[in-house]
Amino acid sequence: MTTPDHQRPRVLVSTDIGGTDPDDFQSMVHLLLYADVLDLEGLLSSPYGEGRAADIHRVIDCYEHDFDQLRRHAHYPQPDALRALVKQGAIDRADHHGRTGTTEGSDWIVQRARAEDERVLDVLVWGGLDDVAQALHEAPDIADHLRVHYIGGPNTMWSVNAYRYLEAHHPTLAMIESNSTYRGFFEPDRDDPRPVDNEAFVREHVAGHGALGDFFAAQLPQVKMGDSPTLTWLLHGDRVPDSPSWGGRFVPLWADRRRHFTRLTTAADQVEVNAVLELTLPLPEGYGASDRTHLLVDGREQGPCPDGVAQAGSITFALSVYRLGEVPYRVRSTHPGLDGLEGAFTSVLPTPEKAAAASPEHPRWWTDDPDPAQAIGPALGARWVSRYRSEFLGDFARRLQRCLPGS
Repeated sequence: MTTPDHQRPRVLVSTDIGGTDPDDFQSMVHLLLYADVLDLEGLLSSPYGEGRAADIHRVIDCYEHDFDQLRRHAHYPQPDALRALVKQGAIDRADHHGRTGTTEGSDWIVQRARAEDERVLDVLVWGGLDDVAQALHEAPDIADHLRVHYIGGPNTMWSVNAYRYLEAHHPTLAMIESNSTYRGFFEPDRDDPRPVDNEAFVREHVAGHGALGDFFAAQLPQVKMGDSPTLTWLLHGDRVPDSPSWGGRFVPLWADRRRHFTRLTTAADQVEVNAVLELTLPLPEGYGASDRTHLLVDGREQGPCPDGVAQAGSITFALSVYRLGEVPYRVRSTHPGLDGLEGAFTSVLPTPEKAAAASPEHPRWWTDDPDPAQAIGPALGARWVSRYRSEFLGDFARRLQRCLPGS
């Protein structure tokens, strides 16, 4: 696979590698094995939890071990050139304005977006949107130079404030929001004539294939790579959101996804899965500047616990959930007038009829195909990826063979 310079995508990755899910390590191995056909311009660590930029360097260390073997096959970037692209992004979640404060990562996004290059900068977001939001706070002029491919779902739960900011203040941003399409990377397709077993693939094609293959296999014994569709979308297809590709096919974002309630909700209140719910309650008498309030959602003691923002006599919480069904919540507060309040809502899939009404405010924003025929279980759009599993995993296996001596 060779790519003319004018067709090579400019790629910047923002990842929560080392944070909440080891699959980002797998996707980083996958990315580096295709570094010969990309112009990599940034590798940002934007974690929740313990992950830091050092975790990206761990994968580059494996790449350096395999580098002499890899460069026999194609022109791969030098390991030190990759290390120079590693930047530390946001560690804390964005506040209710969508701000984290300037980070090395957000500043790097601005720098690369302003580079003199007619090609769009593809920003692949494998974690939260916090650094992207901060970059656009600081430099709104870069919006037209970006194309963001975002693995949402659980990441929106953690990154809801950054997501709200982008949706409201940068509605013309070029965005692919994959809340469940990405699951087709590791969910088998029922009609695939050559189904790939995730554990067998790692045993047969990954483990023992250089330092990169062994590192990949050490993270999980099976293929997950939930962030990799952002890369395969660039590798195979027309790079047009509504055209089929190894990374999925998407539809225009539809209108009226967000819900706002000014009372405690009940299970009878329906909220679209992965959309934003805003809950506003009156402030009790005596609530002061030193009081603190948050929501405990769905019993998730480990978070995220949306903070209440008090202003003008009320307090507002913003949240997003990625599972279907009834979702309970409870208010925790230093003020007894709020502490212990409870409610619930029901998270539901969008109907195809609702999704047919594209949002006029978001002309370049795309998301999962709601057609039930393209779903795997509740994962909308996942079949647009899973139908190509034997192709893109076969191609990945051939890439891993480059790490073998004598190949």
